[in-house]
Amino acid sequence: MTNRIEQRVASLDWVLLHQALDEQGYAAIPALLREEECGELRAMYEEESHFRTRIDMARYRFGSGEYKYFQAPLPPLVQTLRAALYPELAVAANRWLQCLGQEAMYPADLQPFLDQCHRQEQTRPTPLLLKYEAGGYNCLHQDLYGDIHFPFQVVIALNRRETDYTGGEFLLVEQRPRAQSRGHAVTIEQGGALIFPTQRRPVEGTRGYYQTTLRHGVSTVTSGTRYSLGVIFHDAK
Repeated sequence: MTNRIEQRVASLDWVLLHQALDEQGYAAIPALLREEECGELRAMYEEESHFRTRIDMARYRFGSGEYKYFQAPLPPLVQTLRAALYPELAVAANRWLQCLGQEAMYPADLQPFLDQCHRQEQTRPTPLLLKYEAGGYNCLHQDLYGDIHFPFQVVIALNRRETDYTGGEFLLVEQRPRAQSRGHAVTIEQGGALIFPTQRRPVEGTRGYYQTTLRHGVSTVTSGTRYSLGVIFHDAK
């Protein structure tokens, strides 16, 4: 299965994905995981041995719902996704730095980047499974867990919109300098993925590039149960 996922990621139209990231700040992958792979991940949610901690969103005023961070070693499917997606996203991350006049700093492969995290005492894995019941939502936020963070992350829908749940759109809000914020509400079908910025992105203006700040969340789930996988590439303290 892991070899198939690696091949699937490698065969994506990365030219179009890079173009979407540069032009609109996010990029959709219509069908990254198969139905049975989504089912395997959903089933993991009830197996506590996979996880290092559970977060009740309401307790911390993050929203309403819960999520669980995987513990090391990550399940093979999650590890393969994380390692396979990283290299092309590192290319985009370095390109964005160069747009802003900064030097490229992200290694070509995931493990050297994680080694950088670990040297800064960011050693806890951050990929997670999220679960929302009817009425659940996630407030706008950024997933920053230490001094080192990767500019992109990926969310993958694990069950069927309009069948297993309704509502629960992915929200991405971009704060632009000296302008009102712009919001995107994105629907993701089962197995589909969305690549989006962790914190900021460069935007080309009349006087060169400037940075905007982004936050993401989930709108209210109106019925059913919504599951998703979050693939975050930097580790946490």
